[in-house]
Amino acid sequence: SEVAAEYERYVMSGEINLTVDDQAAIVAEIEATYAVGGRTVDHLDGLTVTTDDWWFNVRPSNTEPLLRLNVEGKDTATMERVRDEVLARIRRDT
Repeated sequence: SEVAAEYERYVMSGEINLTVDDQAAIVAEIEATYAVGGRTVDHLDGLTVTTDDWWFNVRPSNTEPLLRLNVEGKDTATMERVRDEVLARIRRDT
């Protein structure tokens, strides 16, 4: 892990699982909120939004009523800010 740490570009949240009622509606709202201002958006595996300083991926589970969130940031404060913002939006809609 010490060798790998040298190559880690971002601070990671780890996967956060949240039980939700309507996965598609919440992902659509998150996209409408965050897919602005030149941010890169990808739909390969759920929704990934990327900037120069952070990225997150939110995707529905195929077997459970869950959304899975992963966030990475250039530093701990950035990762925590983005993680908390996205979590607040998901929890508001559950």
